[in-house]
Amino acid sequence: MLVYLRLFKESFSFAINALRNNKLRTFLSLLGITIGIFSIIAVLAAVDSLDKSIKDQLSGLDKNTMYLTKYSFGPTDVPRWQRDNFPQTEHDDYEFIERNVPDIDAIAYVIFGSSQNIKFEGNTVSGVNITPVSSGIYDIEGLKLDDGRFYSEAESNSGANVMVVGSGTATNLFGTTNPIGKSVRAYGRKMTVIGVLKKMGNGLGDSPDEKAFVPANFVRRFQNGGAEGLPGAIIIKPEKDIDVGAFEAILKQKYRAFRGLKADEPDNFFVNKISGLQDAIDGIISGLNFAGWIISGFSLLVGGFGIANIMFVSVRERTNLIGIQKSLGAKNKFILFQFLFEAVILSVLGGLIGIVLVWLISLIANAMLDFEFVLSFFNVFLGFGLSTLIGLISGIIPAISAARLDPVEAIRTGM
Repeated sequence: MLVYLRLFKESFSFAINALRNNKLRTFLSLLGITIGIFSIIAVLAAVDSLDKSIKDQLSGLDKNTMYLTKYSFGPTDVPRWQRDNFPQTEHDDYEFIERNVPDIDAIAYVIFGSSQNIKFEGNTVSGVNITPVSSGIYDIEGLKLDDGRFYSEAESNSGANVMVVGSGTATNLFGTTNPIGKSVRAYGRKMTVIGVLKKMGNGLGDSPDEKAFVPANFVRRFQNGGAEGLPGAIIIKPEKDIDVGAFEAILKQKYRAFRGLKADEPDNFFVNKISGLQDAIDGIISGLNFAGWIISGFSLLVGGFGIANIMFVSVRERTNLIGIQKSLGAKNKFILFQFLFEAVILSVLGGLIGIVLVWLISLIANAMLDFEFVLSFFNVFLGFGLSTLIGLISGIIPAISAARLDPVEAIRTGM
């Protein structure tokens, strides 16, 4: 055992000295591996961060929450031309389902809004995503208030000119002024701010922090609905501990009857479940990871070939020294480990530099952006393991060729 430890120590020392004596060559070798490891870890960390952010946003929703609309949130076999001819989901549909479908815990009608300007005195915030939605959204999305209140069901039904703003919108519009009770202008009309949401951070789509919520019936007063109007959706949260499959079947049956669809006619709507949306997101994330591996793999391949090439050059330059070492009794294992360690050390150092660069960039990104960039232990371990594996693969053939050199021929070649 002691012999092998001594062999390891001496081989390691020879490898370090060789790297020190060829600084430019070492730097160029490190560069290729650093870029490859950096690319893989950066892509994986970015995708993991996006995945975590989206799922944190969806965690506030019950996985059985359904979006009833003419649009499909995932892949579908229904042709595009047929989907385009589906009727819009309107407020009358919402009222019918609210009255006739049992086992609903919360329900809301939402109009897919557009960016609007909000004005308060002399200050204007442009491009705010105002979401016209009925009061049920508060319970469905688990919204939390930092100040004030959310609009009531009565205000929602009457279309009161009230608004609840996200924390970011409140800061941008009012600064240090208390927003509650203040009059603002949106859609060219006066509205009263009655609530400010707690900060939630970025998530799927626009952050709630940068949004504003108004009653859907308020917007329906002056903007058209129907086939040519604004698209809408019904958001349904079933009661807990019910058979979701049976609930969905009853929902479709009653809605088909309301729309006058015959038994042989296909649905002209989609029931999108959050669980299905999560599956679609998982598929997208997997695709992004795969694409990242493909792109970064080329960088690693170039880095590995670079190390192998430099190790072959190193073997050629030190042929004379190898012959002398073997003539003095150095075994093939010593020569093999000497060059193999050199390749592994090069690769591991490059990998560590790549990991440190990703870590530094993640710190900068977290400080400058309102987004949590996650560098997991698994990704760090993966980067370290990959760099070690590349070093072993790139260095094994040059190391074997060095170990098999005949001492006499090696000394003669070196002379």
